[in-house]
Amino acid sequence: MGVYRIAFCKICKKDRIISTKQRSKSCRKCNSELIAGDEWWIDYYDATHKRYRENIGTSKVLAENTLRKRKVAIAEGKFLDIKRELRIKFEDFADEYLERHCKSNNKSWLKSDYFNLNGLKKYFAGKCLHEITPGDIEDYRTERIKEVSKSTVNRVLNCLSSLYNRAIEWGKATDNPMTKIKPYKISGRRLRFLEQEEIDKLLSHCCAHLKPIVIVALHTGMRKGEILGLKWHDIDIKRNIIHLYDTKNGENREVPMNETVQKTIIGVLKNPESQYIFCNKDGKPYRDIKKSFFTALKNTGIINFRFHDLRHTFASQLVMAGVDLNTVRELLGHKSIDMTLRYSHLSPDHKKRAVDILGKRMDYFWTKIDNSKEPEDTSIPELSENKAVI
Repeated sequence: MGVYRIAFCKICKKDRIISTKQRSKSCRKCNSELIAGDEWWIDYYDATHKRYRENIGTSKVLAENTLRKRKVAIAEGKFLDIKRELRIKFEDFADEYLERHCKSNNKSWLKSDYFNLNGLKKYFAGKCLHEITPGDIEDYRTERIKEVSKSTVNRVLNCLSSLYNRAIEWGKATDNPMTKIKPYKISGRRLRFLEQEEIDKLLSHCCAHLKPIVIVALHTGMRKGEILGLKWHDIDIKRNIIHLYDTKNGENREVPMNETVQKTIIGVLKNPESQYIFCNKDGKPYRDIKKSFFTALKNTGIINFRFHDLRHTFASQLVMAGVDLNTVRELLGHKSIDMTLRYSHLSPDHKKRAVDILGKRMDYFWTKIDNSKEPEDTSIPELSENKAVI
């Protein structure tokens, strides 16, 4: 509305607004002359779309200057000393976050972020980003924990925290309410791996196209997506190395091949129309192998097992064979040793070997000290006839 005065219509018996842009001073309804007041008003909206009206006085110039100051203060977020809060609906920004961030940064966004955000949108529908408090989030996870596990709730809240961090970066929020929420403590992580007998049974029940994939997983510890995405130019037969350029953490990795993996890959029938190693007759890479893998497990009698557990099997067998944890970490492509430590208890004597090494070092240390001392005189003194030993 801007700058205006209030006038009175004698015919309509009502107040009318005369803006600075209105040239005529007649009533728009009855066209009779208006009796304008002397005071000037200003009308404006703040960043949250809240409307304000102020009576400035009898000076039109002062009213115009005051309105300009108010607009500048609102633009700078200083109006009434209140932080600027944009009224952005949670569900709208969740869609933007999915498109701008998740799809380009998380290869498995369709299996994780997409479902997590859908659940969050349903719960926080209608609320703006700045209106969601830590208390609201506590209420959400209290309800959610009745349906799913603690680890699942933690993953959803991690997604929510990332959403708010991006909102802050993009200038659409000022605070992240997740900073005051502590994740659930997980008592124990699932670690399922196959013993040697189970490995033999599983391989014997795998179909033709599945068996080489399982062998590569067992002997390299590669993830399913990494294996299915392998191309022929990723294989360096001379150096016995597999080059991975599209890993989970975004870093390139070199995976050494043993003789079994080398023979297995060489034995795969190459499709002349495809660059992928593991592909169907049309040359397209396998999107998933759930059905054939589940059938092999069913025929073998192995229960409570996933394809990703082949990665656990690879690491577990290495540790039980005496390979040090840092080497296992490098082979798995873990950034930190924390993820690899879950396998430490599988080493039958890694702690005993550690204290044995210390024991040998300490034995050498004390032996060296003992050898450096002068030998004691253990001979018996000779006695003369006139002397006695006291």
